[in-house]
Amino acid sequence: FLKCYCFCPQFRFKEKRMDEVWLVEFYAPWCGYCKKLEPVWYEVGAELKSSGSLINVGKMDATAFSSVASEFGVRGYPTIKLLKGDLAYNYKGPRTKEDIIEFANRVAGPVVRALPSRQMFEGVLNRHSVLFVYIGGDSPLKEKYIEVASEMIVYTYFFSALEDALPTNVTLQELPSVAVFKDRTYFLYDAYQDGELSSWVNRERFRGYLHIDGFTLLGDPAPCQKTSCVVYNFPLSSVKILLGVSGSVPDRDFQFGHMDGNDYINSLIMGEVPVPSIIVLNTSNDQYFLLGEPVKTLDQLVQFIHSVLDGSAQAQGGDGIFQRIKRVAFDARSTVMSVFRSSPLLGCFLFGLPLGVISLMCYGICTAESDDGTEELDLLKREALPEEDEYEDRRREGEEEEEEERQEEKSAADKKVD
Repeated sequence: FLKCYCFCPQFRFKEKRMDEVWLVEFYAPWCGYCKKLEPVWYEVGAELKSSGSLINVGKMDATAFSSVASEFGVRGYPTIKLLKGDLAYNYKGPRTKEDIIEFANRVAGPVVRALPSRQMFEGVLNRHSVLFVYIGGDSPLKEKYIEVASEMIVYTYFFSALEDALPTNVTLQELPSVAVFKDRTYFLYDAYQDGELSSWVNRERFRGYLHIDGFTLLGDPAPCQKTSCVVYNFPLSSVKILLGVSGSVPDRDFQFGHMDGNDYINSLIMGEVPVPSIIVLNTSNDQYFLLGEPVKTLDQLVQFIHSVLDGSAQAQGGDGIFQRIKRVAFDARSTVMSVFRSSPLLGCFLFGLPLGVISLMCYGICTAESDDGTEELDLLKREALPEEDEYEDRRREGEEEEEEERQEEKSAADKKVD
C-alpha cells in the first residue's frame, strides 16, 4: 500500500503514472470526511495488494501538492480518481471498500469486454445486476457504443458479443443492436424512439428498484430526466407496496427505490422531512412532491404518483432564482457548520482571523476619517480667529471715534451756550 510520500516530486509520479494504473485519494488534513474515509482507504489498498492487482493505491495531500491537485481538477475533498494513462476517472459512488474496489477493477480493465460464448454471457448476467451489450460486427453504431462506454464506464459494465453467444430467450429485431440486461429481462436501444445513445445509457443504468443515495440522484451525469420515487426507513410491508407500484406505473421515466434516513433529503430540499415519508423528486428541475398522509394501500400510492404525472399534485422547490439564492445561503451555512463540527479550533481560525482583520481595517478607516475631520475643523477655526480679532478691533476703533465725535459736538454746543 503506497502512502502519500510516494507522490513527492522526486518520485516522478507524473512520469510513472502514464505507464501504470493508479487509484488516488486527494485529501485535506482538516477535512472530516477524509478522516472518516481513511480506514476504508487502507482496507482498499490492502485488499487490492493481497489479490495481486496491478492497481497502485495511494493518497495525496492536495493542500501540500496544490499544483498536482489542480492539474487533475480537484475541487473538493475527498476526491477519488483512477488514473489510467492520460485519462482520469472520477469516483462519486458510496465510500465503502466494496464499491471502491469494484469501481477500480471495472475502470482499470478494458472499456468494452468481449463475451465469446453463451456460457460466459450467462455467467456475466449472474454476476452483474445491470450491463450493456453490443451485439454484432463492426459498424458506426459500435464506434458510438465504444465512445459512450469510455465516458460511462465509471457507472456500469459494457460488453460486446456475437449473436451466437446470446441466451436463447433473447430475440433481436435487427443487427447490430445494443441491449441493456436488468431486472431479469432486457431492453433494446431504438435510435428513433430513445434519442442519443449516451442519454439512453444514462437512463437505463439503474435497476427498476434500488437503494438510492446521493450518487444515484445527483451523479455526474445525473439520471437524465428521471423522476425518482424515494421511500426511506419504511417497514418491509411498505417497501412491498412500492415494489408493487413500480409494476403498476407504466412510465419508465420513474425510478423507484428507498433511502436510509433523511439527512440527504433534508439537505436536498433545504427542509425537514419526517421519517418515514414518500417523496417524488424531479431531477430535471429540482422540484419535489410530498404525500401529506401515511401510505396504507397500493391504490393510495398509485393515485399519488398519477397526480404527479398529470400535474395535479402541488410541486415544491424548483430551480428558480429564489431557490438558487436560498441554495447558496444553505450551502454556505452547511459548510461553516461542518467545519466547526469537525474541527472547532480550525473553524475559529479560518473564520475568526478574516473577521478580525476586516474589523481592524474598518476601525482604522473610521478612525482615520474622524481624525482628518477634526484637524480640518481645527484648522478652519485657527484661520477664522485672526479675522474675528481684526473685525473686533475695527469695531472698537469705530466706536471710539464715534464717542470722540459726540464729545466734540457736545463741547461745541456748550461753548455756544456760554
